[in-house]
Amino acid sequence: MTGRDSTPAGGATRPAALITGAAGGIGRAVALALAEAGFALALNGLDGDDGLDDAVAAVAETGVPAIAVRGDIAAIGGHERLLDAAELAVGPLTTLVNNAGVSVLSRGDLLAVTPESFDRCHAINTRGTFFLTQAFARRLVARPRPAALHHAIVTVSSSNARAVSVARGEYCVSKAGLAMASQLFAVRLAPEGIGAYDVQPGIIDTPMTAVVRDDYTRRIAEGLTPAPRMGQPEDIAEIVVALATGRLAFATGQTIQADGGLTIPRF
Repeated sequence: MTGRDSTPAGGATRPAALITGAAGGIGRAVALALAEAGFALALNGLDGDDGLDDAVAAVAETGVPAIAVRGDIAAIGGHERLLDAAELAVGPLTTLVNNAGVSVLSRGDLLAVTPESFDRCHAINTRGTFFLTQAFARRLVARPRPAALHHAIVTVSSSNARAVSVARGEYCVSKAGLAMASQLFAVRLAPEGIGAYDVQPGIIDTPMTAVVRDDYTRRIAEGLTPAPRMGQPEDIAEIVVALATGRLAFATGQTIQADGGLTIPRF
């Protein structure tokens, strides 16, 4: 089956991805890695985030089509606009990378978690991502898809989907819900030939973890993770590329623990 193809010079069919939360950290690394793999890219971020323009410029330097599509994924009413803008610029999307997410408003006692912090984590991490995935999946199911291209949803959740952090309880709960969503979409979409995957990063050196970098560095040196270092955004990006390009197509619905062994049970 063939639909309207996103084609670079030479006429070869090009995959195209929308990456949420692409202004920095893991999202930017994923964008650059997918660009090197030949993807046309729509990078999502918030209004006023200058880092998004920088990420688009960096991707464009690799020679692939790239555009910024701004918007808050928590605003479900804007999802179709985001997808329309992405596809107008880079062609029919083959891939959605769910990377956007937020941490807690403040770390602290589980007994002091506020509804505001809980609702914020769920509005973005779980609810917003779920419904953007739904909107994307509906598009794929409704149209012909080039058989030569792998079609996939790759969700970047967190090792906290399974590993407890009592100082960030609301974040853990939101990511656990997101991990279940990946499995649900995997089961629903597998008969359509669409893969869905969950990548669970551990301690990654990004702006989100900057406030606790020194603490994590010390704890890793003391044996917190078998791999004696913090992860880098590029570690996650390489996994996302493998999933997005179909190198692990038969692993749909599976979780990849990208955490340096953090969540391996030990005694």
